[in-house]
Amino acid sequence: MLDRPRVLCVFGTRPEAIKMAPVVRALAVPSSGLEPVVCVTDQHREMLDQVLEFFRLTPDHRLGIMRHDQTPSEVAARVLERLPAVIAHTRPSAMLVQGDTTTSLAAALAAFHARIPIGHVEAGLRTHRLDSPFPEEANRRLTSVMTRWHFAATPQARNNLLHEHVAASHVVVTGNPVVDALLWAVELLADRRVDARLPADPRCRLILVTAHRRESFGARFAELCRALREIGDRNPDVELVYPVHLNPQVLAPVRRILGGHSRIHLLPPVCYPELVDLLRRCHLVLTDSGGIQEEAPSLGKPVLVMRDTTERGEGIAAGTARLVGTSRQRIVVETERLLREPAAYDEMARAHNPYGDGRASERIVRVLRGALASEDAA
Repeated sequence: MLDRPRVLCVFGTRPEAIKMAPVVRALAVPSSGLEPVVCVTDQHREMLDQVLEFFRLTPDHRLGIMRHDQTPSEVAARVLERLPAVIAHTRPSAMLVQGDTTTSLAAALAAFHARIPIGHVEAGLRTHRLDSPFPEEANRRLTSVMTRWHFAATPQARNNLLHEHVAASHVVVTGNPVVDALLWAVELLADRRVDARLPADPRCRLILVTAHRRESFGARFAELCRALREIGDRNPDVELVYPVHLNPQVLAPVRRILGGHSRIHLLPPVCYPELVDLLRRCHLVLTDSGGIQEEAPSLGKPVLVMRDTTERGEGIAAGTARLVGTSRQRIVVETERLLREPAAYDEMARAHNPYGDGRASERIVRVLRGALASEDAA
């Protein structure tokens, strides 16, 4: 019998790595009584490696599944083909997956086939629309069906699971480890600037933009870009920084509509430390991304969500974020309100972050330690 129960942590994208890094760190503390084993699928190899290096994580296993222009089905097929050998070699007592990627769904299915109990970090996010976001909403719902330990970030996520008839004893509200990771990153960065390419004009307020959602591709994404251009044109005291996803359906309209503007800075995808640095320095965030809706409030940055729905309704309810859709007019109006009305800005900037206090990883490990110790004793 193993001296310490092994927990196989499987992830493959940058957002997963960010949220799992503090969990792996907490598992590795000797007092946890557990042994983390890290397997990365390499769903997004380059961006994943940036996070691994920053947090000094060395994978025990790499599946190497990344291919150019791969489909979700191809990702799932390669994970299911390669992960079972790692499970057989590792003999884990439990597997941890995170969030709503295809890696998470396929890894959970492989664990289910091997009768390995699954812990789902950031469980219970829901928009209640299978096509939005796509394919993430289906991924997380299907993962929940196979999960034993549901680590919900918020009470609302817990309620979503209870409404789906998940037993209350299997759901624990932990907070989101993305907050743990952000606070750890701020500590590692201290006061240093990360990238000299980034704007530094003290007279300008910085707006951070992240936008790459699949469901917005086409006309809606072009409308979103026109809104960003109008914000830059109308506000000479503002600079926009947009790290642009390399997907051609993002890159092409961004370059066509936003390229050449003196105060709109189109960057290649930035590494996690650069993103944290931008978050520290920006005035507000315009995004269609998920995790940044949870990170920005920890640093007092208002978030305008350029989507029609969000699975992170807690931020909307708390006032740290506001849904503005992809309409050019609505995006411009809501952005300029925050730029020109200090009271409106302060109300969002000072709102309580509902996503955690930086101790989510400790709570996750505490649950696993208790559960696996009890099973080991039995």
